[in-house]
Amino acid sequence: MINAVKKKTLLKGMPLDELNDYFVSIGEPKFRGGQVFNWMYNHLVTDFAEMENLPKELRNNLSENTIIRTLDYVDSELSESTGTKKFLLETSEHNKIESVIIPEEKRTTLCISTQVGCPLDCKFCATGLMGYKKNLTAGEIFDQYLFAAKDYGKDNLTNIVYMGMGEPLLNYSATVNSLKIFADELTTGISLKKITVSTAGIAPKIIELADSGLKVKLALSLHSCFEDTRSKIMPINIKYPLKQNIDAIKYYVKKTGTRITFEYVMLKDLNDRQDDINALARLCSEIPSKINVIPFNSLKHMKPEGFSALLEPTPKHKIEDFVAKLRNRNITVNVRYTQGDDIAAACGQLAVKFN
Repeated sequence: MINAVKKKTLLKGMPLDELNDYFVSIGEPKFRGGQVFNWMYNHLVTDFAEMENLPKELRNNLSENTIIRTLDYVDSELSESTGTKKFLLETSEHNKIESVIIPEEKRTTLCISTQVGCPLDCKFCATGLMGYKKNLTAGEIFDQYLFAAKDYGKDNLTNIVYMGMGEPLLNYSATVNSLKIFADELTTGISLKKITVSTAGIAPKIIELADSGLKVKLALSLHSCFEDTRSKIMPINIKYPLKQNIDAIKYYVKKTGTRITFEYVMLKDLNDRQDDINALARLCSEIPSKINVIPFNSLKHMKPEGFSALLEPTPKHKIEDFVAKLRNRNITVNVRYTQGDDIAAACGQLAVKFN
């Protein structure tokens, strides 16, 4: 009879309370959880041999029975024009994901993924066109930060956005556990004030996140204030209509005291009209918010079909006029000019082929 291979416990991705419980469960003092937490998430160690304040016997036991390394480096690309860097990483099941470092004048942002692919099929997004494979674990979410911090320098990464592959709120438990890790005082170098979770609009989970006690910044992938247009470009709007999401957003603002970001990809003749300006102005008058205007980035590398193939970017001069009219109504608007499109790392361009 062949003995079954013992399944190892995945420690990477456990927040502090779960780590404490794990060490108590194996007969170790509770404080071991804090020690391992500090090594994994603060010192970014992936080998128990380096955890010098743990007894050697415990280190050997943990090496045999647990996992603290979740991703392997595959490749990276650097944009010569902007300095944007894209990482290709691989999970233990050989699924590939991408994350991106975006350097700007006053900050450097890491864009991380929460799923392999995405099930939402937003028509302007390359990740949606590649389909969906699986949710990432909290450890796999965190280890994207680990690779970026080791490559770019922990102190040089100032912000994190959950805006890579996937819908964070459809992978709610892992997303929240990763946020708890970043929020813990033992994790230095980043705080929730510098982290933004972006959602296409999963209203019940927005409310659940509001009640979690994690006052993370929230961005709603808006792209239209009109239900019919939004449903056309974002099918998830059929299940969770904009009105339901706006009510959830209002609850989130009231509960957390944070300001919402509305993300708005500019699509020619779809959401760049005067009616859209008026609707955005009304929405922003109701909710403490700002708008990130994003020029539509090409999906040609995905060879799109159907409605996605028909999408065109709003011309730059019209974007500038659109933004000026919003600012004239005292609305805070930032334009996220394209960075990294030469390596398919710009907003909406992340995608890899499934094995």
